Amino acid sequence: MKSVFRCAECGWQAPKWVGRCGECQAWGTVAEVGAGSTRVPVAGPVSGIAVAMTGIDLTGAAADPTGIDELDRVLGGGLVPGAVVLLAGEPGVGKSTLLLQVAASVAATGARALYVTGEESVEQVRSRAERVGAVEAGVFIAAEVEVSAVVAHTEAVAPRVLVVDSIQTMSSAGVDGVVSGVSQVREATAALIRLAKQRNMACVLVGHVTKDGGIAGPRTLEHLVDVVLSFEGDRHARLRMVRAVKNRFGPTDEVGCFELGEDGLVGLPDPSGLFVTDRPDPVPGTCVMVALEGRRPLLAEVQALVVPNGGSAPRRTTSGMDSARIAMVLAVLERREALPMSRFDTYVAPVGGARLVEPAGDLAVAMAVRGSMVDMAVPLGWVAFGEVGLAGELRRVPGARKRVTEAARLGMTDVVLPRADCVGLSVPGIRLHPADDITGALHLVPWRSPGALRVTQPTGPRALVLVPDA
Repeated sequence: MKSVFRCAECGWQAPKWVGRCGECQAWGTVAEVGAGSTRVPVAGPVSGIAVAMTGIDLTGAAADPTGIDELDRVLGGGLVPGAVVLLAGEPGVGKSTLLLQVAASVAATGARALYVTGEESVEQVRSRAERVGAVEAGVFIAAEVEVSAVVAHTEAVAPRVLVVDSIQTMSSAGVDGVVSGVSQVREATAALIRLAKQRNMACVLVGHVTKDGGIAGPRTLEHLVDVVLSFEGDRHARLRMVRAVKNRFGPTDEVGCFELGEDGLVGLPDPSGLFVTDRPDPVPGTCVMVALEGRRPLLAEVQALVVPNGGSAPRRTTSGMDSARIAMVLAVLERREALPMSRFDTYVAPVGGARLVEPAGDLAVAMAVRGSMVDMAVPLGWVAFGEVGLAGELRRVPGARKRVTEAARLGMTDVVLPRADCVGLSVPGIRLHPADDITGALHLVPWRSPGALRVTQPTGPRALVLVPDA
């Protein structure tokens, strides 16, 4: 049969060899995969005998804590010997700072850590270590861009943890292609994986991201490693989050929270304080919700500002939230609650640089917008969450018990939520206020007037009436 040429990246096939893949446009990835022979393969040498699952000892696969609790939470307990972790994030988010602190924490236990930098000098790394308090004698630093040199340093230092910053700067002399190209990145990653498995040490690779937020380099890079972590955060805010995109040794729905300051990254076991404004009196246009980041509930405050637009096209500005969902909630308020949203500009954003993209924040957005429009405030201690449908109904959201429990732990007293989430739910110290639709939810809140206006809601047609205070 005729030979087949296939791309190693995307699987695209061609009748003859070409230098560039016609599907993913990668260079040097098309190779011959055989002539389709039907010969029966013969037995060959094996690396070890097959053993029963019940006879496998898991002692060597136990995770070693890094000493940074928030990172261990995401990893599933720590770094597993022989595991290869890829940490990706935007420039300046704090990847190098975090891994330098990890190396120092490992060295503080008496083990050795090797930090290989391909982007900085050893003096620059030492200066940053001084600033974040990560100076340890057990941390060895090398500035290298050649994989063979990294192997030599590893054999000389014998570290428990190897950090390579970054994998896009590594190259192999035996492979053609430019540095950070597909071939070089793939070969460098494969060589470091073999090194980590042979020496039974944990290896952490720093990865760059593209403009679209994806990990730079070949897609096989994510398939080769054991763990893929995403380091996220607005560079203008203090909050940083680590998420597991792939994890062969633990869950992928945990989130680690850090605060970036002058002294480096500090773990936040209770980050809700960053997302809620501490104030003595309620303020119109604000509502507190409980977001669910993976399996972690976080208290967050949604703020809205509604101002007349003077007859021009209404402006919808959001930050840290899904603009499409905000527009949908505003349309529901106009249709179901007779709020003239088309005559007002609306600005919606969470406090503290949080990102709230889940549908559970719809009800909090509706309450914040309604409060801003009529100059009424949700009382302190009240929390709302729930997904709003186009018909105005409230749909159940995942993790209702976790959300209510977190609200009670942080001193909240009342929770407005979909009625479907209240079945069998009871949390000490919390009064539950179930609602079937957005109208019922808005009526359950004892709105507070901070100034000269109060609002009444007559029965019959849903229309807001503003009445001056006596």
